[in-house]
Amino acid sequence: MTRLSVNINKVALLRNARGANIPDLIQFAVDCERYGAQGITVHPRPDERHIRKSDVYALKEVVQTEFNIEGNPTEDFLKMVFEVSPHQCTLVPDEPGQLTSDHGWDTQKYFSLLEAVIGRLKSKGIRVSLFIDPIKEKIEGAAKVGADRIEFYTGPYAYQYPANREEVVKDFFSAAELCRELSLGINAGHDLNLDNLRYFKQQVKGLQEVSIGQALIKDCLYLGLENTIQLYLRELED
Repeated sequence: MTRLSVNINKVALLRNARGANIPDLIQFAVDCERYGAQGITVHPRPDERHIRKSDVYALKEVVQTEFNIEGNPTEDFLKMVFEVSPHQCTLVPDEPGQLTSDHGWDTQKYFSLLEAVIGRLKSKGIRVSLFIDPIKEKIEGAAKVGADRIEFYTGPYAYQYPANREEVVKDFFSAAELCRELSLGINAGHDLNLDNLRYFKQQVKGLQEVSIGQALIKDCLYLGLENTIQLYLRELED
């Protein structure tokens, strides 16, 4: 079964809007696990507009499932990751002021950087995933720099899904086959939701983990947290 990791960035954004601790981010993560989520994902950014460094350290003390930290591998980010030692670190090529992640790594252009960073992370026993577009050369590069997994950037899939899901999923289907040939694990994330998740899982064989945040939090507003977690888990069933 594909694992569900809940990205709680938007919960932190809501909390930060009022400057207090409502909603309680740490309790929200605990409740996600209690209701069946198999992982917690955070993506701290330099401006701390949602997840703060202090949140990352606090979550390390309570997360009982898989803890996944995403981010651009600056030295400041890596220092935090080494201190927290999550199960997985997902490297994302974000610019400092970027609103949201919107493209994967150019593994050829950043080969030396990625190879060095991945080597450091793996030496500490941290599994490394690279945020990637479904492009053959980029995936081959991910294997060459030593990544354990890739995380497909699924924004284009989600955007085009209502109009032509069969066509838009083809690149991901082929890319997943290549990942299996290269012994790369397969994760996915960005704009996956209750409408498009099951089809993606059915077509992308070997999908190990999805990281879902904004859509899941939106569904919570209408359906409640426990019910929403269960609905997403149902979509991921074999």
